[in-house]
Amino acid sequence: MSEENKDLGDKAEEAFDKAKDAAKEAAGDAKEAAGDFADEAKKTAGEFSDGLNKAVGGGENKKILAGILAIIFGSLGVHKFILGYQKEGVILLVTTIVGYATACFVVGYFLLMATWIIGLIEGIIYLTKSDEEFYNTYQVGKKPWF
Repeated sequence: MSEENKDLGDKAEEAFDKAKDAAKEAAGDAKEAAGDFADEAKKTAGEFSDGLNKAVGGGENKKILAGILAIIFGSLGVHKFILGYQKEGVILLVTTIVGYATACFVVGYFLLMATWIIGLIEGIIYLTKSDEEFYNTYQVGKKPWF
């Protein structure tokens, strides 16, 4: 019986070694597959991001967003903040607030009308320019007014 036990022990040891080698090989294959999956996921996420940027008007080109916001909320200077012109945005916002505060006097209505007209004109200008011209003028050239 001792001989049988020794043979069974050797066979069990061989089976264990084979199983260990198979597990190492499977782990290596799984690691490689996971790496390939991660690379493919990164590529797909990048393509999705690029497509989304194109769908909403480009990553750096904010023409449509700035134009629509200038027409709708132009007196508040929201479009200026979108384009990165904080000083000009604050000027429009403060002028609008002062206009509302002095609306009981006639001068307040003139201030409100002026900021509304500025926003409307800038919105129309933004939307009528080509993408390249808008980008070069307002984002590269940093032209703050009209």
